[in-house]
Order: sequence, then C-alpha cells, then structure tokens
Amino acid sequence: RARLLRRAPARMYMSALWTFAAACAVTRPPQALLSRRELAAAALAVPAAAHGTASLLPVPASAQAGFKLNTGVNFPTASFGLQIYDDKDAEELTLVALECGYRNFFASVLARNQRGFARAIQRSGVPREELFICGSVLSNQAQGFDAARKLSARGCRENLEAFASATDYVDMIMLDYPGPDDDSIRGQWAALEEMAAQKTTRSLAVSNFSPRQLDVIFADKSATVPTVNQLPFGVGFANIYDGNAASIVAENSKRGVVVQAWSPLQRALRGNRKDACAMIGQKYGKTAAQVALRWIADMGCSFTTAGTRKRDGAPARFRENLDIFDFKLTQEEIAALAKL
Repeated sequence: RARLLRRAPARMYMSALWTFAAACAVTRPPQALLSRRELAAAALAVPAAAHGTASLLPVPASAQAGFKLNTGVNFPTASFGLQIYDDKDAEELTLVALECGYRNFFASVLARNQRGFARAIQRSGVPREELFICGSVLSNQAQGFDAARKLSARGCRENLEAFASATDYVDMIMLDYPGPDDDSIRGQWAALEEMAAQKTTRSLAVSNFSPRQLDVIFADKSATVPTVNQLPFGVGFANIYDGNAASIVAENSKRGVVVQAWSPLQRALRGNRKDACAMIGQKYGKTAAQVALRWIADMGCSFTTAGTRKRDGAPARFRENLDIFDFKLTQEEIAALAKL
C-alpha cells in the first residue's frame, strides 16, 4: 500500500482525502478536523479512489455519513438488514457486508438469524465500538399493558442471549410493530425502557408506528423519546401516507425521530420508477438503485437494505448500495421522483 501511495500523484491523493472528508461532513461541524486515524484511512484508500471504487470507506459507524440521533450519536445512513432465514447464510453475508464497509446493522428477530449474525461479528475482528447494532422485539400480539410489557421484556432478553457471542449490549433495540391499543404500546415501551435502565441498550426505536401511535409514547413526558421509526419508504411510495410521503418524514422529524426506510428498493426498481431513476443516474454515472437510495438520503432519511444469498452477486450489490455518498440529487430531481 505504501508503494502504491508513493506512486499516486499528489492531486489524486488530495482528491481521495477530500472525498473521505465529504463523507464524514454530515456528522461534523464545519470547523472540525479529521482525526489522525481517519486521515490514515483516507491515505490507504487512495489506490481504490483512483480507480473510482466504493465511496464509503470501512471506517467506524461514528465517522460514516449519517444522521445525528436525539441521543447525540451518529446513525449511519446505510444499514445492512439480514432478511435471511438461516444462521449460516446470515453469518456468511454479514462477513461480506463488513468487508464491503457496512458498520450499521439491523438484525431483526423476525429473520431468526441473530445468532449467525453474532458469530460473524465475533469472527470478523472488527472492534465492537466501531459498530452500530440494532436488535428488535416482536410483541404486537400481546394485548394490555402487563401482557405487552412481559412479552416485550422477554424479547429484550432473547436479543441479548442471541448476540451473546459478540456483545453484551446493543446500540439500539426496536419494537418491530406497535401493539393493538394504547395500553399495549405503553406496556411495550415500559419493557424497552427497563432494558435501557439496565444499560444493555443505548437507544430505543420503533418500527411501523404512525404519528398517532408515536404520540402514545410522547404523552408521557417522562418517557424516553424514540430515536428511529423504521417505515416502508422510498421511490414509488407516493400513493401511501395520503399521497404525501414527505409528510411522514416531517411528522417524525418534528418529534425528533429519524425515519429509516425498510425495503427501500421494493418499488423503486419496477416499471416507470426504475426507468426514471436510471435516466437520472446517467447524469451521475450511477445505477437506478443508487439514485433511489440517494433520494431517500436527500429526503432526510436513512435506509436498511436487505441481504440476500451470496449467489445473487452480494458483494458487488452491497458495494453498489454504499456508493451513493459522492453525489446529490437536485431539488427538481427529488421532486420528480417523489411523485412516482
């Protein structure tokens, strides 16, 4: 690497360095400087940058482009979700994702692969503090405060048991779905707050919560504020959320909650949506998928892309999904895609 670095022209070196600095800029004030470690990482990336490869370097979650949570912690825009119903495949694909640069992981209990994910983290050698790990709890079938609290508490414990080979805490625990009524939601949230009090999670989050359901939590002024609300969102969702997808982002934002899109490419890569993204991508030298993910980021949201089996070209696709931080869409392009 050192020999390659000495051969690289000075202009190429500075270009790569500033590309890396730009990727970090989302989470730093204008006057902040890169650390020595980050400068070194940028220098080692010069050969890759010279050939136009992935723009997201394998740096800690705290230094990746992202959004500042209401806890003050950086939440990387790009997250790797493990929708693989098998521990062995989950282990393999997590290792691939780590190699590609992912440091933000969503390991849902619904996928039943948290142990495989944990084994990959343990095997990888990546320091735990460089990762952001989110687990999830499924307790929406329990009705009433006590039943919902009990089932949610069990879900919290099961997450820690599944992750035990790699970590004794999570950075975030997420309710996969809200309970059937307000009392149930309050019971769910009480269990997550108990986990936070035990310091086995550093933040609390929800998934598929409407603004009204969020307000069940906010009605208790002493309650911990959710950091993230994971929702179906992306190019092609204009006909949901009463025909104004931007409104759901605004409703969460005014409550201090970051929206994370799940299945962000589900609708974007079909029909006229794919054609529109591909056409815009020609301008930037990007694929339709990259434009669709960039649109989510430009809308002020993060996203979690689902991992699939390695035979589907996982490494190349993982890198493709990360290579979106060296361009931004215009306001006109954002508005046009929002209508689809």
